[in-house]
Amino acid sequence: MIDLEVLRDCYTSTSSKIVMLVVDGLGGLAHPDTGLSELEQANIPNLDAMAGQSACGLTTPVLPGVTPGSGPGHLALFGYDPLKYMIGRGALEALGIEVDLQPGDVAARGNFCTVDSDGALVDRRAGRIPTELSAPLCERMDRIELEGVQVDVFSVQDYRFVLRLRGPGLSEAVSGTDPQVTGVPPLASEAQEPSAEKTAKLVNEFLRQAQKLLAEEERGNMVLLRGFAQLPNLPPMGEVYNLDPVGIAAYPMYRGLATVAGMNVIPTGRTFGDEVETLHKHFDDHDFFFIHYKPADAAGEDGDFEAKVKRLEELDPFIPRIRELNPDVFMVAGDHATPAIMAGHSWHPVPFMVHSKLTLGEGIPAFNERTCAQGSIGRIPATQIMLMALAHAGKLAKFGP
Repeated sequence: MIDLEVLRDCYTSTSSKIVMLVVDGLGGLAHPDTGLSELEQANIPNLDAMAGQSACGLTTPVLPGVTPGSGPGHLALFGYDPLKYMIGRGALEALGIEVDLQPGDVAARGNFCTVDSDGALVDRRAGRIPTELSAPLCERMDRIELEGVQVDVFSVQDYRFVLRLRGPGLSEAVSGTDPQVTGVPPLASEAQEPSAEKTAKLVNEFLRQAQKLLAEEERGNMVLLRGFAQLPNLPPMGEVYNLDPVGIAAYPMYRGLATVAGMNVIPTGRTFGDEVETLHKHFDDHDFFFIHYKPADAAGEDGDFEAKVKRLEELDPFIPRIRELNPDVFMVAGDHATPAIMAGHSWHPVPFMVHSKLTLGEGIPAFNERTCAQGSIGRIPATQIMLMALAHAGKLAKFGP
């Protein structure tokens, strides 16, 4: 966060309410055939209309040119400096499914994958196998035994799982095994400092046993591990900002992020529609709501431009449903860009808008990268949007005499 203590006396508790909608992987790039980004091509009349009544701009998640993961991207939106508060994805994934993570434990985010007869990766996500197929594979791996440590494997959702190692002398300073490309074998885990040699050996032995246990599977015959992490310790945003914040997210990792930030995580269903209904149900009970939309990012990572356009169009009808609650502040932000033409996260600035009774509109005709660049907010670090939200909500008092 912006130096936590400097503005502490300015954060004021009021009855006003803030909704932060994070559209995962929101930003994109122009398709070479049309010259239009996914947002520019999408038919999103409700988001476009809201942009015309809001203050708009672009956010930089970490630093110019730095491509963020979802963890740093979200923590920046919550006001945490992602360069100071670095959290591994394994811990976030574990906390998101309420795994008991104790000091000294190491958690990793796992993907089932498919390799060919030579051990080379064919599909890094095993065809996105559904949970009903992957959960029994997790139970099989949960029987793996490693000398001197407790091994636990937890099913997350679809092709993803969490590996937790518990025992003395473990370190999070080990490399992941996903090479990020197909046609090559999974990587061996390596110690990134001498104290992590033990952990790297344990991880590689786990992978050896997992490959043997999964060898006969048509899909999901191997696993990839990344995001090794231990339990983080962040100042709770509720205490810092004088808020009663809640997180509403269908996907476990983002519940984990909300937990790490000190939010109360409200159980919800598996769809964004479920999230919106949960928001309505609990709107009178809290003053800050983080709500998360995942599908746009998944389509971008798949390199499917048309699918990402469609996922953005599917989000748009929910905007009036959120606005009818009449929150004092409604922000639409993204944790990072995921351009379909790059099939992955990127460093590009992300569209952002904040709506309140103080934003009467700036003549912005649509919500996309090009138009938001013309807004009054300009291009700002993502860590600063919480200050804007608090100011628009009347929760940020004057600084200094």
